[in-house]
Amino acid sequence: MSKKTKFIVTIEEVINQDFEVIASDFDEAIKIAKIKYNNEEFVLSPGNVTFKQISVKNKNDNSCTDWIEF
Repeated sequence: MSKKTKFIVTIEEVINQDFEVIASDFDEAIKIAKIKYNNEEFVLSPGNVTFKQISVKNKNDNSCTDWIEF
């Protein structure tokens, strides 16, 4: 029987959600959206998961996998 080892599993998700902004151009729209996001006026909840990946790290020797999409 093999010895068990502790692993750190990291899961990363990319989520998106649409928000409407009234602006005079793209730059202003980005500026407004960043302000609203930072002020928690735009909150991705629950959002749509568009991408997810996982990586595993061995706690004993710090070896790890590449990111794996799942």
